[in-house]
Amino acid sequence: MNESDVVRLRHLLDAAEEVVKFTTGETRASLDHDLKLVRALSMSIGIIGEAASSISADFQNSNPPIPWHQLIGMRNFLIHAYFNIDLDILWNTATQSVPSLIIELQKLIPPAKTE
Repeated sequence: MNESDVVRLRHLLDAAEEVVKFTTGETRASLDHDLKLVRALSMSIGIIGEAASSISADFQNSNPPIPWHQLIGMRNFLIHAYFNIDLDILWNTATQSVPSLIIELQKLIPPAKTE
């Protein structure tokens, strides 16, 4: 694994952990009246996809448990179709897919070097 992949994996994990923090104590109904929450989730999930797109093809191919294409596709959808976001899909991504992603990422990311 090259250093660039490690950096991007950490970005992925940081953004995924943000999503979990944002949804803690919230419900799907929260999205109907909290534009800040919608934007926060959209941005963090978008960052996940952007970071995923920067991971080397070799690393992606050698780690199929991570749904690389879906992560990138969700980012593209959130950015380009921002006016037509399905809040059910956003909520399910945030509360079901992202926590599973965190588990897989934690298996892949080497411990930070201490000096």
